[in-house]
Amino acid sequence: MANKLDEKDTNPSNINNEGRDVHVIDKTLKIEIGKESKYFEIFLWVLLIIPGLIFLMMKVSAKNYFNKLEQTIQTAASEIDNYLEQRVIVLENAATLVKKSVDLDKDVMKSIAKYRSGIKDNNGDDLSQIASDVENIATKLNIAIENYPDLKAHNVIADAMQKNDYLQREITAARTNYNDYVNRWNNDIQVWPTKKIVAAKQGYTTRIPFIASAEIKQKAKQNFFE
Repeated sequence: MANKLDEKDTNPSNINNEGRDVHVIDKTLKIEIGKESKYFEIFLWVLLIIPGLIFLMMKVSAKNYFNKLEQTIQTAASEIDNYLEQRVIVLENAATLVKKSVDLDKDVMKSIAKYRSGIKDNNGDDLSQIASDVENIATKLNIAIENYPDLKAHNVIADAMQKNDYLQREITAARTNYNDYVNRWNNDIQVWPTKKIVAAKQGYTTRIPFIASAEIKQKAKQNFFE
């Protein structure tokens, strides 16, 4: 039997020459089960007591698994927070030095002050948006430094911007780690019978991964070598 998706297919109607820009759907899906799952559990108890007890223990194990995975996801999210906070501190120190030498955009200083005090308690702000805003702050600061060679040669500022680059890489790694756990959660709550039944009874939903902002995605399409 041939592959349903054939890479060598030359039918024009099956080939997308324009490409496709994919997006993460900002929506959670509630896990639901049908009557067949209830009938399945009843059948196990009617058939014999032992299968029913075994399945009950499997559900307890699944519930414990989800509890642990949920805490792991929280820890992964906190790791992103920690790196974001460190990055803001580094940018704040660099911006303070730059401000003393040139007329730095007041919005930059205000934004840094906002995130310096609010990353841990962001009042419901989306982590992806916070990361994007911090990236914009870093970009503006870099532009200011590039425009003044004396600042660029300043050892303390240069060191701060190196730390900024390092922390950005760490944030990227932490985001990947977080998304891996979110992906595991989203897959596991769909596994029938045990995990899906437990997920449905607990009211679990899928989770939305950490995504790049629309602004960052647009910048990625630019020609940087014009």
